Parts: sequence; C-alpha cells; structure tokens
Amino acid sequence: MTASHPRTALILGASRGLGLALVEEYLHRDWHVVATVRGETPAALSRLAAASEGRLRVERADIARGSDIDALRRTLDGIAFDLVFVNAGVMTQTRDANGATISDEEFAHVMATNVLGPMRVLEAFESLVPRSGTLSVMSSGLGSIENNVDGAWTVYRASKSALNQMLRSFANVRKGDPRAVLAIAPGWVRTDMGGADAALSVEESIPRVVDVIEAHRGKAGAHYVNYQGQILPW
Repeated sequence: MTASHPRTALILGASRGLGLALVEEYLHRDWHVVATVRGETPAALSRLAAASEGRLRVERADIARGSDIDALRRTLDGIAFDLVFVNAGVMTQTRDANGATISDEEFAHVMATNVLGPMRVLEAFESLVPRSGTLSVMSSGLGSIENNVDGAWTVYRASKSALNQMLRSFANVRKGDPRAVLAIAPGWVRTDMGGADAALSVEESIPRVVDVIEAHRGKAGAHYVNYQGQILPW
C-alpha cells in the first residue's frame, strides 16, 4: 500500500478498553482511523491523536441514537473505509439480569446499544465501504445459542445473539457482495467491562482480532469467529 492510498478504518466505540486498543493497533499497522466516542475525548485517545501525525480523527456519536448515526454519516460522507468496525456495547447492570428482574428501560437500552445501533451503522455506512472492504461488529462467545450451557448473562447473551442474527440477515440479503461481514468474539478480556478475573489481557486479544479481520478480507458472507480465528456455532 502506497503512502497516497492509506487504508482507513472507522471504529465506533473507542473511548476505552477494546475499542481504544483497536485504534492503537490499527495506527501501529499504519492505517488511518476515524474513531468515535459518546462524550468528551478521553486523555488516552487524545494522546494517540497527537502522536498520529494526522492519521487519527475523533468524532462523537452515541450509536443508541439514530440521529447521531445519521449525523456521523453526513459528516464522513465521501470517505472510503476499508473497515467499519462497531465495538460499542454495554453490559447489563447485574450478571443474573433476566426477563423477571430487568427494567423496561435497561432492557431497551441494552438492545438499542448492542443490536439496533450496530446494525444501523452498517446499513448507513456500507455505501462507503469498497468491494474489497470489511464490515464487522464486536460480538461475544456468549452470543452462541448452541454454546449456552449455563444460562449466565441472560439478557447480554440475548443481545449478542440478536446482533448475530441481524448480521447474518444483513449478509444473506446481499448475495454476490464480495465483502466480508464479521461477528468477532474477542475472548474474555480484562477491561472495565470484562472485569479483573478475565482470562486474557487486551494485548493478548486485540492484535489477534485484527489478524482475524485481515485474514477474512475478501471472504464474502457472514462469519462468526473468535479472536483465534476459530469458527463459532451461531
């Protein structure tokens, strides 16, 4: 890739944790990055932008708000993105939240952020992704219905399963589209969301996630894979 044709990624949900690490990894690999945050730009992202020699641009958007997605699309019109990656997501307030215990408001917020928002982003931005590009969401191993053997994280699991289902429909109605459409499970990672007991460090997960994205470039259709490149059962 020549300097005049840099590869460019749009990463939504980059204020901390896995999203911030994704931005750092793509910058390390000489990509240009547009990263989004919901509120003020955190110090760590500001430092990356200052050191990026113009390769990192930060925009604001809450993907749970359709108006924010529409505004972001207008702002970025005309940019070609080799990758659109939706990392933004939320957990439920309690591990054992279920239909009997979760409030209407929290359930609606989790589904809007984890399911509707990511799919709205892909629908809005697919026209900016060339035929050699990739559309991806951060899923979870918990999204696999087949692998659900303990029932924990009921509502969060449901949101990721729903995301996977909508992503697969997104790909299936675009028969002949050569772009890869990916649902990626990063593993259980030590972040604010994953907690201190998680099995993986960010450094053990995110570079492999990026490797998996690269390995699937040009592989048409929907793929549900983990950070090791293993195919997961839907």
